[in-house]
Amino acid sequence: MLGHNIIKDEEIDILLEDIYQRYGYDFIQYSRASIKRRINRIMTNDRFASFAELRFALKDDPQFLQHFVEEITVNLTEMFRDPMFFRQLREEILPQLGTYPLIRIWIAGCSSGEEAYSLAILLKEANLHHKSLIYATDINPRVLEIARKGVYPLSQIKSFSENYIESGGKQDFSNYYTANYEWAKFNPELKQKMILSTHNLVSDTSFNSFQLILCRNVLIYFNKDLQDRVFKLFDASLENFGYLALGSKETIRFSSIQQNFTAIGDQKIWKKLYPQ
Repeated sequence: MLGHNIIKDEEIDILLEDIYQRYGYDFIQYSRASIKRRINRIMTNDRFASFAELRFALKDDPQFLQHFVEEITVNLTEMFRDPMFFRQLREEILPQLGTYPLIRIWIAGCSSGEEAYSLAILLKEANLHHKSLIYATDINPRVLEIARKGVYPLSQIKSFSENYIESGGKQDFSNYYTANYEWAKFNPELKQKMILSTHNLVSDTSFNSFQLILCRNVLIYFNKDLQDRVFKLFDASLENFGYLALGSKETIRFSSIQQNFTAIGDQKIWKKLYPQ
């Protein structure tokens, strides 16, 4: 039987350095507690007897490395998660964005795409979908495949639908998907304005200029230095008077970009005023 806390801190350092040197994935500044928990889970689930065995598999087997990256980076998500956040987007933010001829939105760390489809539905209902582009990015190629398919377990639809109604949705939610056995496939037209691609917040640069950036429940896995690096990336990627939205436990307070932004309401949305 494998014991608890199998991995020691110095072993994590060695492992993360290996991965960075060999494959270029930089997890060195991820939150140590989160990394440790996820590595221990991999050790248990994949039945590694020792740290040396895990290290060997990572160095010797690119397929296992892909599995490892997926386990480290996977974020659980759902449609219209935190419905009051989506209500504020619907009622306050989208009417502002509607004044632009083209609305560019970046969902950073989009995971399996539930948030991107939620946003597409909001844009449809605000009659803005036709002039919007949603860039949905994630480090993890496997979750992007799920997002591309737009197929989710039917068992999750009840909570998605409840969240949708709570967010101010007025349509019949079933208009947006087709149910088939145990799966719900979301209408392909929701994907028409979606660009899904891999992007590593740790190492990749800004790739466009946006009026809205959502990065929710990703930064909680990063340490303060890495968070600040990502905030600077977002600041550089946002137009003046654009909006930055974070998860319920995340904030730009005490960050180097704080002075460029003002909070809008109580749902972790900030508006960029002007560069200081």
